[in-house]
This record gives sequence, structure tokens and C-alpha cells, in this order.
Amino acid sequence: MSGAAKPRVIDLALQGGGAHGALTWGVLDRLLADPRIEISSLSGTSAGAMNAVVLADGFQRDGREGARQALHEFWQAVSEAARLSPIQRSFWGRLSGSWSLDSSPGYLFFEQLTRQFSPYELNPLNINPLRELLASSIDFERVNACSAIKVFVTATNVRTGRGRTFTQPELSADSVMASACLPFIYQAVEIDGEAYWDGGYIGNPALYPLVEDTATRDLVIVQINPLVRENLPRTGRAIINRINEITFNASLVKELRAIELLHQLIDAEGLESERYRAILVHLIHADEELKDLDASSKLNAEWTFLQHLKRRGEAWAERFLERHYDDLGVRSSFDLKSLFTDCFRHPDVAAGEENPSPDAHGGAER
Repeated sequence: MSGAAKPRVIDLALQGGGAHGALTWGVLDRLLADPRIEISSLSGTSAGAMNAVVLADGFQRDGREGARQALHEFWQAVSEAARLSPIQRSFWGRLSGSWSLDSSPGYLFFEQLTRQFSPYELNPLNINPLRELLASSIDFERVNACSAIKVFVTATNVRTGRGRTFTQPELSADSVMASACLPFIYQAVEIDGEAYWDGGYIGNPALYPLVEDTATRDLVIVQINPLVRENLPRTGRAIINRINEITFNASLVKELRAIELLHQLIDAEGLESERYRAILVHLIHADEELKDLDASSKLNAEWTFLQHLKRRGEAWAERFLERHYDDLGVRSSFDLKSLFTDCFRHPDVAAGEENPSPDAHGGAER
């Protein structure tokens, strides 16, 4: 009788999205619970960066179960810290069952305030409860000592406009806060004499560190910002929100296009080697479900909402494993070619659906 099959090794790319990062928490919890899956590296931006370092901290402490427990405790702490915030759902929002903050007086006041004044004017002492939460919740010495899982955190250099990717052993509360520094809300984070803003402007998340990982060819993106919205935004808030979605997805689309061009070069020139490998790309998402979450709900940290998002994320991961587990190590389940056309539909090609190519970049014959 043969032994158990070897786990499928994957790299994970984790998008940012405020409280919507609890969707990623659900995805990670489901993957960590599955012994068939082994995580080699994590690349995260903003909330994705927080999920990544929390997972590494817990994993270094007590393996898979330690990572799951650490994620639960972190998101619970986020909710507790936001409990007394003036930015809460309105009475009507609670009555109607909406998670949106669009009718919240505190949210509307805060939104207008940040459009009129910079964080240097509103918060000259640079008080940041989120940084204190990170420093108290995460043991960065453990994160930096974690050799089983490589962690990459991306921030944007304000002066040069280029990305900087932090990894072990230089990860810290500052590097994670730099990755999550929205410039209209927080003062830029200074590290080594340079100022940094949110990494989403340059890589949401950065894929290139994962492309270079020789432990696996499977790159799994956990997407929590919708690429497509069918309806034209017609209000001021809707227009701003859609601009932000496009901006924070642009770097991801650009890197995915670069991967597809590398695939074409490998196919044309026969460059397959340890240095030039056809990466197998996969996506965990539920695009339609993302569209029913208003942008303002990214600031809603109610525990019931975070649990709701976690359950959604678990369902996404479950569906992905059901459809695409057998694709891991064999073929991409994400149609990169669709990123080169304006007639765009979400390029998730399930096994046996939508005429997938039998030798789609990195098939078993590679």
C-alpha cells in the first residue's frame, strides 16, 4: 500500500482591501486546514501583508494550527480595537442588514475631512492605533525566524514612485504599516530615511518575488478587489471608488501580462529552464460576491461582519480546491490571454470549462 500523496506546494499572493482582508483570512484558514496543501511563500500588500506576517508568526510558533489561531486572534483584535470608533454602521444600515457605511454620519464626516485636510494637519503627532495593534499582536522576531514560509511585503517609495519589497529578516511593524499606508489617512512611514505609502500603488500584491521561487510553479492569487464592474459609476463616491479599484488592480494586471509574455517567449524560443519557468497561475475569488460589498465596508470591522467575510473566503477556497486541486502542478486554471482584450470577462477557466487549452502554459509535458 502506497503512502499518502505528497502535498501540492503553492505560493500565495494576497491583495489588500481593509476589512475585506477577512475574506483572505477565510481562504488561508481553509488552505491551512488541508494537509494536501503546503504554502511555500506569501506576498502581501496592506491587509494582505498583515495576513501574511500573522500567518508566519503563528506557523513558526505552532505549525498550521498555530497559524490558524494567530489569524483568528488578530482579526478579533482588529474588531475589538475598532469597537469604540465613531465610524460605525447607521441605525438604518443595521436595520436593513447592510454592511455598508455609506449612511454612517461618522464615515461621511471622516470622508469629507480627509478630502480637505492631510494626515499631517489632522494628526500632527502621528498617532496610529493600527501600528500599536500590529506591534502588540505579532512577534516579528518569530516572523523573521520563520524559514518554512517566505514572506514578502511591498510598499511604495514616495520619492521615487518605485516599489520596495521587504522580506525576512527585515520585516517589522513599520514595514507592514508602510505597506498599508493610505496617504489620505496616514502620514508616510519612514524607513532607512525613505518615506513609503501603500504598496497597492505599485504591487497589489507584488508577484515577481513568487515567480522566482524555485520550490513551486503554482502561483495562487487571492483576489479581493473586483477587476470588472458592469455598471457605469454615476455618483461622485462611486466614481472615486472605481478609480481606486482600477488603480489598485493595475499593477496586478501588468505583472500577469508580463507572465503571459514570458510564457509566449518560452514557447517560441524553448527557454524552459530553472531560470525561465512557465508559471502556473490560479485565482481564488468570487467576483460577483465582491461586487455586493461597498467600498465603505472596507472600514467596517464589526466582528459579525468579519466572521461573515471569513465564511465567504472559506467557501471560495473550498470551491477552488474542488475545481482546481488536480490542476496544481499540471496547468494554469487562469486564462492569462483574456487580459489582453478589452472584451473582458473574468478569466477563471475551470477544468473542462470554456475550451481551456489542453497544454495551457505549463502542462504535464513541461
